[in-house]
Amino acid sequence: MSVDLVIHDALVLTADKRNRLYERGTVFITNGNIEEVRPSRTGDGKIDAPTVIDGNGKLVMPGLVNAHTHLEMTPLIGAFSELNLTEMLGSGTALFNRLANGDFEYLVEAGVELAALNFLLGGVTTVNSMDARPAAGAESFGEAGLRGFFGPAISDLFWDQSVDQQFTRAREFIEKYHNTYDGRIRATICPHDDWSCTRQLWERTKSLAVEYPDLLVHTHLLELDESNTMARANGGTDSIGLLDDVGLLDDRLIAAHFRVADEEDVQRTAEADAAVAHCPSVFCYWNPNGETQWTPVPELRAAGIDVGLGIDDHYWHDSYSMFGEARQARLAANLKRSSGQFTSMELIRMLTIEGARALGIDDEIGSIEEGKRADIILLDVDKPKFTPLTNVPAHVVNNAVPADVETVIVDGNIVLQDGVPTTMDSDDVRRRVTQAVERFMDETDWELHVGGSEPPTGIETIRELPKRGPARLLTRLAIQSVRDQFSR
Repeated sequence: MSVDLVIHDALVLTADKRNRLYERGTVFITNGNIEEVRPSRTGDGKIDAPTVIDGNGKLVMPGLVNAHTHLEMTPLIGAFSELNLTEMLGSGTALFNRLANGDFEYLVEAGVELAALNFLLGGVTTVNSMDARPAAGAESFGEAGLRGFFGPAISDLFWDQSVDQQFTRAREFIEKYHNTYDGRIRATICPHDDWSCTRQLWERTKSLAVEYPDLLVHTHLLELDESNTMARANGGTDSIGLLDDVGLLDDRLIAAHFRVADEEDVQRTAEADAAVAHCPSVFCYWNPNGETQWTPVPELRAAGIDVGLGIDDHYWHDSYSMFGEARQARLAANLKRSSGQFTSMELIRMLTIEGARALGIDDEIGSIEEGKRADIILLDVDKPKFTPLTNVPAHVVNNAVPADVETVIVDGNIVLQDGVPTTMDSDDVRRRVTQAVERFMDETDWELHVGGSEPPTGIETIRELPKRGPARLLTRLAIQSVRDQFSR
């Protein structure tokens, strides 16, 4: 057998249908595809191939899938950490509005590179990102050799952007970036959420989706208590009903958060074969109150809904770690309900194959089995913290960190080798980010230093917030809330 790359004598966690785990396994890769996975045999280390990796002391598993994220404000990691919820939302929204207007392009370009670098270092081989200006992200991740879904956020109540212009930009992005970089970069259609989009915008989104039938529709859904109130203001019974009315509740939909979903929402979503991205850390960090409803992930999975894990705005909770996201999913669910909400293997699957399935590419990636693209990571488990090496899935989701990732392979190409990126210059990326943040501070009233951050004053933030869109949003919510009271 002629192969391009062999990994032999490794601990191999496949995440296939049977969750096979080889204590000593060998993986063969040819033309970017996984050719074979089997128990290791004597002499596998001497197979004639351009690249042969000794897997002794290594754990081989599928690359991690970040099913929902945002990239543009990555250089501001640490800037929001000590703010209260109102300060974070106000300053973050003001910045996002300026990014949508095309400001701070230098910050965006440096930031998406930094995100690509850190996700690569942490074993994340696929991301699904929604941003104001996603072109830089598509290019950075494409050139880094990673896989990703990207799309521009569209809303008519979140900011003061021309809706016609937003849809024009979305179409231009699709035409330029969909299926580029050898098919690793794909475009998505991204209505921002169910509380800042009118019915008219959802209907235009449906028209765009009809025009591009192979694209996912990526949105925030049932994230806030106000979600269903806005849906009723838009003439729907609730959020799920509104999407069903306009024809967007189907197997192309991937919905982030789904936090306030009830039993009926779960059932209708399952019947539509839509998918969900669960992002526990951001809500744990910015929990508005102790009575906050928690995403019903066990019910979603029991109903057959594909649930992937997402890190959301990593710069709002200062973590690039998808391993940490899996651990947080377990801890938060156990705390809210009781212990035993997930097995470790279920969390592994949410990090890998179920995340891939949520993005509609589980026939390509997400597990280590014959015929799939070789998106594979190797962790160094020859360490005291992994000793004794029992219950490997639990070690991964409870104990592993990005620094344990030693090798990353995407499409059969090694993009991280012995902890060093082969497709990016880490020092250059860090230098550009540092320069971008210094320029950002010179041009704004933000102060960022080793001891923390100081955002602009409340008055300065209010000046930069969008006005017309949010005013219409709040008016709609207020009127509908009054209607709801009288209809009880």
